[in-house]
Formats: sequence, structure tokens, C-alpha cells
Amino acid sequence: MSLYLLFDIGNTRLKWAAVESTQQPSDRQKKLWAYSGSISSKSLASPEHRAELADYIAKTLPKPDAIGFTCVAGKEAIQNLQSLFPQWSDITWKQLVGNSLFSGVRSLYQDPSQLGSDRWAAVLGARALSSVNTLIINAGTATTIDLLGANGVHYGGWILPGLELMQKSLESNTAQLPLAVRNESSNGFGLSTNNAIIGGCDAAQLGAIQYAIQLAKEMNHPVEKVWIDGGNAKILAAEMGKSKTQSSLSIESIEGLVLRGVWAWLLQNP
Repeated sequence: MSLYLLFDIGNTRLKWAAVESTQQPSDRQKKLWAYSGSISSKSLASPEHRAELADYIAKTLPKPDAIGFTCVAGKEAIQNLQSLFPQWSDITWKQLVGNSLFSGVRSLYQDPSQLGSDRWAAVLGARALSSVNTLIINAGTATTIDLLGANGVHYGGWILPGLELMQKSLESNTAQLPLAVRNESSNGFGLSTNNAIIGGCDAAQLGAIQYAIQLAKEMNHPVEKVWIDGGNAKILAAEMGKSKTQSSLSIESIEGLVLRGVWAWLLQNP
């Protein structure tokens, strides 16, 4: 049995998963991520936390046949990651970057080497799951929105502050606005300062998504599927589900879209 170990080092979280050769990135079974986990990306900077992570993974899994990863947290994070398993020194680490080639998908980015590797991995993950005109949203520290055509062309996308960054910027750069707390009554126009902030930040995110959907239609690539990943995925998916203008879209919150992309790429580059 072949085993692939996958890592996604984001600005906030380090995520990992192990998958068997009998599985495919298109699989939707619940047990797909039977071996998986997530910790703070900052933990990689701590020798103690690295030792704990390495010990946990090595004791949980058999030796993998390959390790694939993507990282947007800087070179030091990559070095710390690759120091985890000295006992597996014969395994090649394969890094997916923004200009990594993938059969069936290409990007129109002016300089693909500057395309965020997490965005590119999410595009590849989305392609593994569906082959229609797709909007790919990664709602994490930043919110990224990318358009992938049914023809396999990535038409670019947008990067905007994530929900927490928007909320914290209001707290940090104004004299009287507090750090808002999400609650169940945060719907529609806010009737309190707290709910006005939560609703306003949600509206900014949803407005960008709605504009992306409209723009894709004008480009003759009307969106049929929306994949949403990241820490705020369920929030945005729920809010989008309330919109009557998006009722015809297939909107789905999914975990591990970036990991799926790394996996799909690794299968093409064993």
C-alpha cells in the first residue's frame, strides 16, 4: 500500500493529511481524511512543538512513499517543516508552487511564479472534484476568490482581507469601535454596533463573491459550482445560501481543498 503525506502551511494554520494509493482526490467519502490534523503555523518555530508533531505523525502513520506540501508562510517555515522526519531522509519532499505544471489546467496569471501556491493548489483541488465553471473561495486569514473555467483555464482572481482581519482593522484603526463578536442575531442590517460590524464585514465578502459571479457571467463562463474552504467557509456558505440571487448555484463548503490539490499534483509528479 502506497501512502502520501500532505502538508498545507497557511498563514494561520498548518494542516496535514495522509491518503492511500487506493483513494483519489475526487473521493468524497467521509473517511478520506482518517489521518489528518491541524495546528497553529507558529508552532513550527518551536523546536519542542516540532518534536511533538513529528513524534505524533511518525507514530500514527507508516512511512509514506512521498511527501507533498505547499507553503505561504515563508522560507523558515519550509525549513522547519522539512526538518521534522530525519528518520525518513530518503523520502523526497515535493513542493507545489504557483507555477507548478498540471496537465489539464493552466493559469492566465501574468507571472505564475507569483501566484499563491495555496490558491493554485485550491484550483487543482477544485478541478479534481468538478469540471464545470467554478468559483473557488478560500476563506482564511485572507479571502481569495478564483475563477476556473470548464475548459481548465484559471482566469485569475482576487485577494481581500479575511473576516477577522476586517473586524480587527476596525478595532485597531478607530477610536470607538470594539472587536465585534459573532452571534446568532447578526442578520440583515445591524441594530447594534457589534452586529453592524459583523454584518458589514460579511456583506463586503459576499459582495465581492457576488461581483465575481456576475463578472464570470459577462466573460461567458457562468459559474455553476462554488467551492468554499478555510476557517470561515461555513459562515460564508451559510450566508450565500440565504441569497435568492444565488439559489441556482451549487455552493459547497469543503475541508482540505488545498490538500486535495497537492495530492492531485503529486499523483502527476510521483
